[in-house]
Amino acid sequence: MTLATTPTVDALLGNYKRAAVDFVAGDGVYLIDADGKRYLDFVSGIAVNALGYGDEGLRAALHTAADGLIHVSNLYATPAGEQLAATLVELSFASKAFFCNSGAEANEGAFKFARRWARTRGDMKHEIFALRGSFHGRLFGTLAATDRPSYRLPFRPLAPGISIVERDIEDLAIALSPETAAAVILEPIQGEGGVRMLDAGFVRELRALTKERDVALIFDEIQCGLGRTGTLFAYEHFGIEPDMLTLAKPIAGGLPMGAVLVTEEIASTIKPGDHGTTFGGGPFVTSIANYVVGRLSDPELLRAVAQNGEWLGKQLNEIAHRTGRIRAVRGLGYIWGIDVMGTAAHVVAEAFSAGLLTCSAGDYTVRLLPPLVATRDELALGLQLLEEIL
Repeated sequence: MTLATTPTVDALLGNYKRAAVDFVAGDGVYLIDADGKRYLDFVSGIAVNALGYGDEGLRAALHTAADGLIHVSNLYATPAGEQLAATLVELSFASKAFFCNSGAEANEGAFKFARRWARTRGDMKHEIFALRGSFHGRLFGTLAATDRPSYRLPFRPLAPGISIVERDIEDLAIALSPETAAAVILEPIQGEGGVRMLDAGFVRELRALTKERDVALIFDEIQCGLGRTGTLFAYEHFGIEPDMLTLAKPIAGGLPMGAVLVTEEIASTIKPGDHGTTFGGGPFVTSIANYVVGRLSDPELLRAVAQNGEWLGKQLNEIAHRTGRIRAVRGLGYIWGIDVMGTAAHVVAEAFSAGLLTCSAGDYTVRLLPPLVATRDELALGLQLLEEIL
């Protein structure tokens, strides 16, 4: 057999629409293509590359981890995984952490943990509810909780017992039967759903309702967590604590990793064999995550994201006023969505040609997700390019 020496995109399954570019390097907040063209990156690998490119500490952590164990399986404890769990517990509301390989896996795990806990509260408690506009993943359980008809339709029937409810406390009060409801999952900022931050009053009412009905509340912070809003966790903006929190994207610096943080009440119901993962929480990836979480929890970095994020919002609203090409501006910290007069795809394509990477969040929303290390000058350059395009 002769192995192919020249890679071809035709060999890949056609489930992505990829831009016609070959990125070969990165520098700070820039990606560089094979021709040497530099692109200011306001996508960050879809909120993954929070530290940008070429971070010296990340590089050192990778080399150090590579000199150690890559994998030993979850039959054995590893110091890096134990340390990461302890750090996340110390920094959050949680008592225990579970590690997996992706955001969708984290949410699937949270669904199982919710049902395992709920069944100890009542034999019929199993229903899981997501909110209108949500995106929680594309596996069978998470797809059932994702409000995208075009994603869902080809794969019906989806996992049973999972429903989508309007973002309305009265509708939720009707849906959440104390006898059958196990959990509600929400994104505090709906990233794929147009960068829509849930109303704080609504979230607090929902927290009170779930406690009253003995229902677990899950915060999906896969895209908006770990510093992107200017606090380490987005739930901190709402003045409440969830029962579970799911994380992924930036947690391991671009390596595949997810996490579920849970309260002691839920953790105490999980028994050996209830859930598992071959690769989740291995020594290599958790070594990197320890470095990344340390950087992203740095108060100075979080303060800069919060302050620059407030400035970003003001600048985007001024651009909307000057150009007349933006209908709405939404966001917080380093996650923003702008509703444009034309299509988001057109603006994303024009920005790409101009050397600015953006992405969409629906047909008319352009999403901005710069690395958390982006300076105000770098943010200003991106906004200048965006305004010229508009």
